[in-house]
Order: sequence, then C-alpha cells, then structure tokens
Amino acid sequence: MEDRKLQDEPGRVAALHRYEVLDTPREAPFERITGLVRAVLNVPISTLSLIDTDRQWYKSCVGMDSTDLPREQSFCTHTIQAREPLFIPDTLKDARFAQYPSVMGKPFIRSYLGVPLASPDGYNLGSLCALDVQPRDFSLGQVEVLKSFAALAVDELELRRIAQMDSLTGAATRRSFLLELEKTISKFVRRGQPAVLLTMDIDHFKRVNDTFGHPAGDTVLRTVGHRLQAILRKEDLLGRLGGEEFGILLPDIDLHQAVQAAEKLRTCLEEAPMLLHEPLRVTASFGIAALEAAHASPVLWLERADQALYAAKRAGRNRCCTAPTGEILARA
Repeated sequence: MEDRKLQDEPGRVAALHRYEVLDTPREAPFERITGLVRAVLNVPISTLSLIDTDRQWYKSCVGMDSTDLPREQSFCTHTIQAREPLFIPDTLKDARFAQYPSVMGKPFIRSYLGVPLASPDGYNLGSLCALDVQPRDFSLGQVEVLKSFAALAVDELELRRIAQMDSLTGAATRRSFLLELEKTISKFVRRGQPAVLLTMDIDHFKRVNDTFGHPAGDTVLRTVGHRLQAILRKEDLLGRLGGEEFGILLPDIDLHQAVQAAEKLRTCLEEAPMLLHEPLRVTASFGIAALEAAHASPVLWLERADQALYAAKRAGRNRCCTAPTGEILARA
C-alpha cells in the first residue's frame, strides 16, 4: 500500500514549519542526543538534520561544521523518503553519493546511517545520523539504538512545541518568543529582512487584581491575548513576556507601518470593555523598536522597545512611543 505522506511534500514542509524550530540556536536536549550517538555508536560525526523546502539545516551537529546544505547535496533528503533507516556502508561505491562535496572534500564522509524523524502525524521532518570517515558496517543492535535516539529527538521536538504557548493567553511563552527573535535577527543579518518589535504593558493592572480579584485579572489577560491575536497578521507573533507584559513581533514591516499597527492594537483595547461582573475598560502602553544592525540581539532589541514603553508610561500611559533609531534610550 502506498504511503501517501511520504509523497506529500507540501504537507511535510507544513508539518516541519509548525514546530518553528528552523534557524533557532542550539539547545541542550538535542546536543545531548547527538553527543550520545557519537559516543555509543563510536562515530566521529553525528547530526540532527531537518529538511526544509530547499535546504538541509542542522539543529545539532557534532564533529563537523554545521552550515546549511542544498537539498540536492544532502544524504538526509534520501532518508526522509522512506520509513526505514538509510545505510550506506561506502559512499564512494554508491553512485547516488560518490560525487557529493562532503564525500569528495571535508569532512570526507565514507559511511552513513540515518533514521528518519517521523512526526506523530506521520511526516518525516529530517533525520538523526551517524557518519564515519571510514567505510564500515553497523550492527542491527546499533541501528536499533539509533532508532531509539531518533524517537527521543522527536519527543524533544514535541515537548519544545508544547512549551511554546502560554496556556492562559494563547500567546507564545517568553522562551519561544525570544527564540523567534533570534530567528528574525538571523534573517535580518543574512538578507536584510526588516522587522519591528513592540512591547506592551496593561495599564494599572494591579488595580484590576486588587479590586476584582485574581480570577478577574486572568480574564483580562485572556481577553487581551485573544483580541490582539484577532487583529495581528498571520505572520506576526504575540508573546507573553511575564505578568501583564506582552511582546509583539512584526516581521517584514517598516517603522511607519508598525506605528500604525500599534495604534490599531491600542485603540482596540481602549474601545472595547472587558466583560466581567461589570464593564471594565482596560488600556495599554506600547513601546516600538525597529530592528537595527547596531542592536541585533534579542536583549538589546527588547531593551530598546522596553525603554520606549517606559517613556509611554511616563507620558501618561495609553499611548505608543517609538525608540529613537540608532541609539538606546537612557534607563528609567
């Protein structure tokens, strides 16, 4: 019987992108897995590779440089086309791979064992690989070990995905939001792709908790999150940074457009009362900071947006302030 999901490339790529893992920094759980593969299977190189539309990207790589590869030069492109592991005892004797740059040149790969990383819904996202610079065989026991490590890697991807969402507001968690800032900065550095960051704080939120109780405060947070999500574009990202503070990432947008978007969000919150035991009007203050080369790190970018947010609060709240370009505002 034909395995349709192995033929469904658009579905496979969509499944991969749902994990929002491409272009994120290295993370310890995945580093541990590739480190264990290298130690247990006694190979010099181990990789955890994900196959995007036109490239192979390494979430973890030990033993060689981890630069992206075009798909046509990737062993793992072949691995994801089947359910079973791909084993190549001698790459120079296999016409499919003998002329690969990684075979003919550094790191001079001569043998390969890769296990597909299958998502719970049946799409092969990439592969976990053991590579050697000498021709070699792998025992059935070693293959089973690699399959077990591959299952652990998929479990980590699933846990990572679950941890990305704040259960109360539906926004991204602080951790996943910061990872998305890293990815956006990477695109900016590589391709000059613009982006703007908003930070937003609900005005006088403590009064809501003190007056109506914490359940009412949770209702306000939940409603704010849902209202903002309803207005944002599909490519935008709302994150809960902590308490009543949110971050909003606006990719592929200039500063003028971002100011208009922030005003639209502010007005939406101001004009529609929260439905508690009695109508409650809630407002919010916004800080706006465009991504610039001089501040191309999540910490500095957030700092600029936060300083603009503090300026909005000092000016009377329920307003938007923009960070000056080319500098960081003085700390409050």
